[in-house]
Amino acid sequence: MSVIVIKNIAILLLIFINIIGFITVKSDKYRAINKLWRIPEKKLFLISILGGCLGVYAGLVIYRHKIRRWSFMLGIPVIMLIQAFVTVYWIP
Repeated sequence: MSVIVIKNIAILLLIFINIIGFITVKSDKYRAINKLWRIPEKKLFLISILGGCLGVYAGLVIYRHKIRRWSFMLGIPVIMLIQAFVTVYWIP
Protein backbone atom coordinates (compact mmCIF):
# COMPACT_ATOMS: atom_id res chain seq x y z
CA MET A 1 0.00 0.00 0.00
CA SER A 2 1.23 3.45 -0.78
CA VAL A 3 1.60 6.19 1.77
CA ILE A 4 -1.27 8.16 0.21
CA VAL A 5 -3.67 5.23 0.59
CA ILE A 6 -2.66 4.74 4.22
CA LYS A 7 -3.14 8.45 4.97
CA ASN A 8 -6.57 8.41 3.30
CA ILE A 9 -7.61 5.40 5.38
CA ALA A 10 -6.36 7.15 8.54
CA ILE A 11 -8.36 10.27 7.68
CA LEU A 12 -11.51 8.22 7.09
CA LEU A 13 -11.03 6.44 10.42
CA LEU A 14 -10.60 9.77 12.21
CA ILE A 15 -13.76 11.15 10.62
CA PHE A 16 -15.63 8.00 11.65
CA ILE A 17 -14.43 8.05 15.29
CA ASN A 18 -15.29 11.77 15.56
CA ILE A 19 -18.82 11.13 14.29
CA ILE A 20 -19.11 8.28 16.82
CA GLY A 21 -17.91 10.64 19.60
CA PHE A 22 -20.42 13.33 18.64
CA ILE A 23 -23.30 10.84 18.52
CA THR A 24 -22.23 9.32 21.85
CA VAL A 25 -22.37 12.71 23.58
CA LYS A 26 -25.77 13.41 22.02
CA SER A 27 -27.01 10.01 23.20
CA ASP A 28 -25.71 10.59 26.73
CA LYS A 29 -27.42 13.99 26.86
CA TYR A 30 -30.71 12.40 25.75
CA ARG A 31 -30.31 9.69 28.38
CA ALA A 32 -29.56 12.29 31.07
CA ILE A 33 -32.69 14.28 30.25
CA ASN A 34 -34.88 11.18 30.22
CA LYS A 35 -33.27 9.62 33.32
CA LEU A 36 -32.13 6.50 31.48
CA TRP A 37 -28.94 4.43 31.82
CA ARG A 38 -25.98 6.73 31.19
CA ILE A 39 -22.86 6.25 29.11
CA PRO A 40 -19.79 6.00 31.38
CA GLU A 41 -17.43 8.97 31.35
CA LYS A 42 -14.56 6.55 30.74
CA LYS A 43 -16.11 5.68 27.40
CA LEU A 44 -16.20 9.34 26.34
CA PHE A 45 -12.54 9.75 27.30
CA LEU A 46 -11.64 6.52 25.49
CA ILE A 47 -13.28 7.75 22.30
CA SER A 48 -11.33 11.01 22.69
CA ILE A 49 -8.03 9.21 23.17
CA LEU A 50 -8.69 7.05 20.12
CA GLY A 51 -8.87 10.20 18.00
CA GLY A 52 -12.42 11.42 18.50
CA CYS A 53 -11.66 14.40 20.70
CA LEU A 54 -12.97 16.95 18.18
CA GLY A 55 -16.29 15.15 17.87
CA VAL A 56 -16.66 14.68 21.62
CA TYR A 57 -15.75 18.29 22.38
CA ALA A 58 -18.08 19.60 19.67
CA GLY A 59 -20.88 17.50 21.16
CA LEU A 60 -20.16 18.78 24.65
CA VAL A 61 -20.33 22.40 23.52
CA ILE A 62 -23.25 22.11 21.08
CA TYR A 63 -25.45 20.09 23.42
CA ARG A 64 -24.19 21.90 26.53
CA HIS A 65 -23.48 18.56 28.15
CA LYS A 66 -20.99 18.17 31.00
CA ILE A 67 -19.78 21.74 30.51
CA ARG A 68 -19.52 22.26 34.27
CA ARG A 69 -17.16 19.33 34.66
CA TRP A 70 -13.60 20.61 34.52
CA SER A 71 -12.33 17.12 33.69
CA PHE A 72 -14.13 17.36 30.35
CA MET A 73 -13.73 21.04 29.57
CA LEU A 74 -9.98 20.88 30.22
CA GLY A 75 -9.25 17.19 29.69
CA ILE A 76 -10.58 16.88 26.15
CA PRO A 77 -8.65 19.95 24.86
CA VAL A 78 -5.47 18.62 26.54
CA ILE A 79 -5.94 15.30 24.75
CA MET A 80 -6.47 17.28 21.53
CA LEU A 81 -3.23 19.22 22.03
CA ILE A 82 -1.25 16.07 22.78
CA GLN A 83 -2.61 14.39 19.65
CA ALA A 84 -1.82 17.47 17.55
CA PHE A 85 1.74 17.54 18.93
CA VAL A 86 2.25 13.84 18.20
CA THR A 87 0.82 14.24 14.70
CA VAL A 88 3.00 17.21 13.81
CA TYR A 89 6.30 16.22 15.44
CA TRP A 90 6.39 12.43 15.63
CA ILE A 91 4.59 11.17 12.55
CA PRO A 92 6.61 11.63 9.35
